[in-house]
Amino acid sequence: MALNTVAVELVPTNVERGSMQALEDARKVVQLSAEFGLDGRLGHLMMPGLIEEEDDRPVEMKPKLDVLDFWSIIKPEVPGLRGLCSQVTAFMDERSLRRRLGDLVDAGIDGIVFVGVPRTMADGEGSGVAPTDALSIYRELVRNRGVILIPTREGEHGRFNFKCEQGATFAQTQLLYSDAIVGFLTEFAKRTDHRPEILLSFGFVPKLESRVGFIDWLIHDPGNPAVAAEQTFVKTLAATEPAQKRKLMLDLYKRIIDGVVDLGFPLSIHLEATYGNSAPAFETFTELLDYWSPVS
Repeated sequence: MALNTVAVELVPTNVERGSMQALEDARKVVQLSAEFGLDGRLGHLMMPGLIEEEDDRPVEMKPKLDVLDFWSIIKPEVPGLRGLCSQVTAFMDERSLRRRLGDLVDAGIDGIVFVGVPRTMADGEGSGVAPTDALSIYRELVRNRGVILIPTREGEHGRFNFKCEQGATFAQTQLLYSDAIVGFLTEFAKRTDHRPEILLSFGFVPKLESRVGFIDWLIHDPGNPAVAAEQTFVKTLAATEPAQKRKLMLDLYKRIIDGVVDLGFPLSIHLEATYGNSAPAFETFTELLDYWSPVS
């Protein structure tokens, strides 16, 4: 059963800020949705379960509220919205992970993206359950089992096919700053009969990116020319005035939607404001969804 949704990312609040900040963050999404006409058009909040990453992360990684705790705090503030989340599996044993996933499902989380080790570690490292194993082990427990899809990554066709064979029902793309996903899915559709739902991810780029470079860091893949082109586009967006920035993002959105909408994959949309939800971000999101949305 497809999610068929528009999801807005909401990162769990820093522990030091507490529940009051969590409530404010959730209320801000509701307020911005109302202000920009997205009431009834959003279906889910995507709450990433974050782990510490490389030391060169441009934005300090402070301890976050656990996704379950965060969701229990904010759920009354976001009526009509359901939950999606990512769950790192690689550091939990099978029994502990089963308990964790059961708690997430019981709390009303509709879909869970299984995530592995950070980039500082190799695939397969970690003492717990590999994400590809989790897809099959917890097939009966979690109905909507997600994976990360990075269309510019070397070997991604084989990697993604294996994840589908293991039981992935949907894939959340990395933030898309080129139309590489069109060629990827076109070729994938020719090679295989797998048609998981694709959660296409689009991210707002504020001027702050020019100084901080957080999005550039998130998508970087040294030596990969396809990603270098995306990094250039991100820099262009960061340096561009709001109206032109929205036009550039809308042009990209149109190319991607037009290129994948008829390939046979169920489609959903994931919207992310990496530096925090804001009026300019929601104004952009509205323009994108006005062109195409999975929600009628």
